Amino acid sequence: MQVQDRRAELNRLLQQRNEHPEQSTEIDQQIYATFSETHAVLVLDMSGFSRLTIKYGIIHFLAMLQRLTTIAAPLISAHGGKVVKLEADNIFAAFDNVDLAVEAAIDILKGLAAVNTGLPNDLDLSASIGIGYGEVLMLAEDMYGSELNLASKLGEDLARASEVLLTKAAFDNLQTEALPARGRSWEELKLSVSEMELVAYKIVFSDPLQPK
Repeated sequence: MQVQDRRAELNRLLQQRNEHPEQSTEIDQQIYATFSETHAVLVLDMSGFSRLTIKYGIIHFLAMLQRLTTIAAPLISAHGGKVVKLEADNIFAAFDNVDLAVEAAIDILKGLAAVNTGLPNDLDLSASIGIGYGEVLMLAEDMYGSELNLASKLGEDLARASEVLLTKAAFDNLQTEALPARGRSWEELKLSVSEMELVAYKIVFSDPLQPK
């Protein structure tokens, strides 16, 4: 099914659901059968939007965002991921499993750190990343799901610059040998956002290439 056809089909089913709430169970089953996939989802948020735009203007910020995307997108692809969409200063990507998403996230932060060595501190590129795992409704240019929403909360609202936070579902679906893996450890966090209490896991870097 083509991209536009998938979007049109989802809209058709949602409209049918709104018009015939008595059929909601059957329509929901059809939507899940057509669009549901299980993925690790990565949400990257570029840090410093307000500060950078106030100091340098929106065009300067957009140029930095373009540079960040140029660094991040190939690393996502290199780890088997797919950039699903770019939205404002966010990158949304999907992976087959959590380990691939984690490795991509780490390499992105290391790539940004490497680029920053040649930039003045005030022009450093930095990002925060949230990772979730679970069922999403997948369109070619978009995706929807609870774990995506949680990953967005972690990446946009709760993670600090150069931090990677995993939802509990993502952490639980890591491969055993990745705990800990190659000089990394994990810190459990109890967090609160939008009247929700969350358990998340932060990657603790201990290697010499850790992002600054």
